Amino acid sequence: MKSEDALLESLFHAAVAAAQPEKTIGRYLPEKPKGRTVVVGAGKGSAQLARALEDQWDGPLSGTVVTRYGYACDCKHITVLEASHPVPDEAGMKGAEKLFETVNGLSEDDLVIALICGGGSSLLPAPPPGVTLADEKALNEALLGSGAPIDEMNCIRKHVSMIKGGRLALAAHPARVVSLIVSDIPGDVAAHVASGPTVASHNTLEHARALVRRYALALPASIHTHLMSDAVTAPSPEDPRFAGHEVHIIASAQISLEAAAWEARNRGFEAVILSDAIEGEAREIAHMHAAMARQISLRGQPFATPVILLSGGETTVTLRHNGRGGRNTEFLLSLALDMDGMPGIHALAADTDGIDGSEDNAGAFADGHTATAIREAGADPAELLAKNDAWGAFDLAGTLFVPGPTGTNVNDFRAILIR
Repeated sequence: MKSEDALLESLFHAAVAAAQPEKTIGRYLPEKPKGRTVVVGAGKGSAQLARALEDQWDGPLSGTVVTRYGYACDCKHITVLEASHPVPDEAGMKGAEKLFETVNGLSEDDLVIALICGGGSSLLPAPPPGVTLADEKALNEALLGSGAPIDEMNCIRKHVSMIKGGRLALAAHPARVVSLIVSDIPGDVAAHVASGPTVASHNTLEHARALVRRYALALPASIHTHLMSDAVTAPSPEDPRFAGHEVHIIASAQISLEAAAWEARNRGFEAVILSDAIEGEAREIAHMHAAMARQISLRGQPFATPVILLSGGETTVTLRHNGRGGRNTEFLLSLALDMDGMPGIHALAADTDGIDGSEDNAGAFADGHTATAIREAGADPAELLAKNDAWGAFDLAGTLFVPGPTGTNVNDFRAILIR
């Protein structure tokens, strides 16, 4: 591995470490109740959250969390179920049913601790009457290929669900609910993380309908009929049954980027956080980052070299073909084309949960020679980008980044070193 890549990887690990639940959950633990303590949760890091809670909770507890296949870990008292992500499956439906069973029949003396993080939307399919699991899969696939930002995707999802949009919290009434959330949403709006199973939002049905029109989503007839029905209502945050509930963001992209910046400075490099909430088409966001890197490299503006640019958020990909690769590898392939032939620029883009898209990589590394390396391996990097096959491009270049599941999820991590 190149020394520059090793440096950027160390920043990624610093960012991930700052979001690990064992470091963050302790300061947000609620008071013990008179009655039972019940745990529910969903997301790609929910099992690790559950284990951290068990380790730091002084008292009896029980419950269930749902995580992605391959992301489970051992818990003593909390049951960990696995389901499919990013496209929901039957196991996810059973997981959603189990969460409802877990909170059924509680009293006002009981406490529900909800452990919520990114990925929960897909892991908890709970289609309303008249809508099938196959229909919800089709909705998810349409949303994933639409280019819509995550908060808008989740606005639609919560209106086609029996568990999202605060409905799980209402099912726990009259028990008090405390939601501990690892945010993968730009802006850290708690109601948007995993489509808010325990947190209601102000997004309305008309808002969801407008988004369907804006993105020209091809939806199953049953979902279209459901969304057109005036009987579809999502819980309001003003509902008195939410009174007394607490919501805490315990980890976020900003905290992780600050940790990465500290690590960079500790290694002798100045670091600048551009933003923790960058959204937009991945390949277009890459153009902006490349232009800034070029200006710094050639003119020393607006920052002197050497410097590391850090950014987070969640970009999107509008699928034009069915290639392999996620938003971070697509960002990086576009960046590699823009800095083709430029010396002294090195970049890492990766998803902090350890998986970018549907393959086993979190992201990839790139520099001014990457596009040439792909050509020398017999492919056209621009053609691979057009086919949404960024994974194939970096596989040819030999620079995929595969750290494995990290146990947390605070969204995209981008680091660009300019010598």
